Amino acid sequence: MASPTPPPPAEAPEAPASIVVLDYGSQYTRLIARRLREQHVFSVIVSADSSLEAIRAHRPKGVVLSGGPRSVYDPGAPGLPEGLLEAGLPILAICYGMQLLAHAAGGEVAPSTVREYGKAPLTRYGGELFRGVEGEFIAWMSHGDSVVRLPEGFRVVASTQDTEIAAIEDPERGLYGMQFHPEVHHTPKGRTLLENFLARTGIARDWTPEHILEVMTREVRERVGDERVLLAISGGVDSSTLGLLLNRAIGERLTAVFVDHGLLRAGEAEEVERALRGVGVNLTVVDAAERFLGALTGVADPEEKRKIIGREFIEVFNGVVRDKQAEVGHIRFLAQGTLYPDVIESSGGHGAANIKSHHNVGGLPEDLRFELLEPFRTLFKDEVRELATLLGLPPHLAQRHPFPGPGLAIRCLGPVTRERLAVLRRVDDIFVSALREFGLYDETWQALAVLTPLRSVGVMGDARTYTNTVALRAVTSVDGMTADWARLPHDFLATVSSRIVNSVPEVNRVVYDITSKPPGTIEWE
Repeated sequence: MASPTPPPPAEAPEAPASIVVLDYGSQYTRLIARRLREQHVFSVIVSADSSLEAIRAHRPKGVVLSGGPRSVYDPGAPGLPEGLLEAGLPILAICYGMQLLAHAAGGEVAPSTVREYGKAPLTRYGGELFRGVEGEFIAWMSHGDSVVRLPEGFRVVASTQDTEIAAIEDPERGLYGMQFHPEVHHTPKGRTLLENFLARTGIARDWTPEHILEVMTREVRERVGDERVLLAISGGVDSSTLGLLLNRAIGERLTAVFVDHGLLRAGEAEEVERALRGVGVNLTVVDAAERFLGALTGVADPEEKRKIIGREFIEVFNGVVRDKQAEVGHIRFLAQGTLYPDVIESSGGHGAANIKSHHNVGGLPEDLRFELLEPFRTLFKDEVRELATLLGLPPHLAQRHPFPGPGLAIRCLGPVTRERLAVLRRVDDIFVSALREFGLYDETWQALAVLTPLRSVGVMGDARTYTNTVALRAVTSVDGMTADWARLPHDFLATVSSRIVNSVPEVNRVVYDITSKPPGTIEWE
């Protein structure tokens, strides 16, 4: 039966009022956005080369200029969007952003005689930005240039021993700048400065889990109308929570599909199916392990793995649509649990480098037969967890560690085989089970095992072995954009290593990854 002619694309709901963060390349840009959301304000990151029109599309109540590694005098250094200063929007400029603001407004920036890196106490402070601040103020500095002459209309409101112009403001125009970083925890009272700026913008503090749930439910209903939605459920908290949201918003017009691609953790397929059916999601389970493993045969490149998995997901869904068409009718939308960090790392529109293609962002085929529905693409992981709790997802699923859509394929370095996956599954299960046993699971953001292509010599039972090396990784984080390696107790690591080599004969060496993000990523591929 021929597919019906698709209706015109549905209009996306109007964006919420926001604070726009212009990204000039600071390692803290994502942290700025998170700090604003912690104040119940919606924030969005856009590229520093965005036009004023593109910025206005986000309905900004204010703009934050991030820090960055450049000097305002470097050839090709990013500048202010044309017309931004004249747009009447309140602006908070941080580090490079302050230098850029001062330079664009007619001031002067020059190399500092003494560069400041790290903690620096303010010798004086005042003005609107510091309203309500009392006592010692420690600022986190990271700059080589400084503002040496103020633009007309500005005044100095903070200084350090080495930097006379450490913060500036022009309250008449709503322009504020600080040479230090208020968003980092090394500036303990920085949150108050952000709150004072938000008060100046007049933006509503309504970005709460309850509000997000209400708005997203309404937006899904408005966009979907009487159409049907196919949801790809991976088993992680993101897609599982989206299943509950869509079930609440459109009920029986949701067709939820859980694809067991053979790349899941031990017992995961059964656990996911049991949990989702238990909370009322109408779930179709597809066993596609042979298909995915066949498509991945001999593939070692991680980007190719991701794209193959994305392609195969869509083909499976197309098959489900064909099978379901007579039963439920035409399905217009494909829903995914894509998050903001996924979009950012896949070069999601703000000029970031393409770190890796997420299979549900950079790995989808160009001839996609559905309209994408991604309600969570503006949310961070912790925001989704809050929604999961509101929607009634069982705690053990709502708080489980993130797990990538491509599954164990990107934790099995090199070609993926059924035998190598079995080894990796056993190692991963031992590691994660031990974290729960020792009460360390909730103290880590994500924990995983990686099967490397390395083999090494060992000795077991007085005999020589020459088998696999596995790497364990556990990190602490808030949103996955930055992460630090978890300082797990040495006795715990020794116990886990012993359990692995004693229980998994294919492994004779265990290493622990102590790389932070950046420079590494959380996953190895």
